[in-house]
Amino acid sequence: MTKFVKKDQLSSSWYEIDAKNAVVGRLATIISKIIRGKNKTTFTPHMDDGDFVVVKNIEQIKFTGKKFHEKKYYKHTGHPGGIKETTPEKLFEKKPEEVLKRAVKRMLPGGVLGKKQLTKLKIYTGNNHPHSAQKLKSIELQKLNNKNIFRK
Repeated sequence: MTKFVKKDQLSSSWYEIDAKNAVVGRLATIISKIIRGKNKTTFTPHMDDGDFVVVKNIEQIKFTGKKFHEKKYYKHTGHPGGIKETTPEKLFEKKPEEVLKRAVKRMLPGGVLGKKQLTKLKIYTGNNHPHSAQKLKSIELQKLNNKNIFRK
C-alpha cells in the first residue's frame, strides 16, 4: 500500500551550496533534485515537498567545452519575427545568477508546480546572503559520489 504525505506533514530544510568551480549542468541536476524533493523518501510527484537551496559564489561557476561562447538561449516575443537569442557569455555579464536559474528551471516540471518549486532557489554572488538564520546544511560538491550527502 502506498502511503501519501499530507500537506500538514511536510517539512522543509535549507541547504547551502558553494558554486565555486562547479559545472553548471551538474550543479543544476543536484539543485533540481533537492527542490523537487527527490532526495526524500516521502517524494510525491504532484506535491511540493522540496527543500530550499541557497547557492553562493555564482560568479565563479564554469561551463565545459565551448558552451560558454557557443550555446544559445532562445525566447520569442510573441510577434512575427520576434525570436531573440543570447549566449551564456552575454547573459553572465548582465545577470550571472540567471544562467543557473534557467538550467534548473528547465529540469523542473512545467506549470504551476514547477514555478512554485523554483521560488525555493536562492542565488547570490559572493559569500554573503541574508539566509544565515535558517540553519543551513552545507553540501560539498567534492563529496557527491557519497550516496549519503543528504543525511545528517
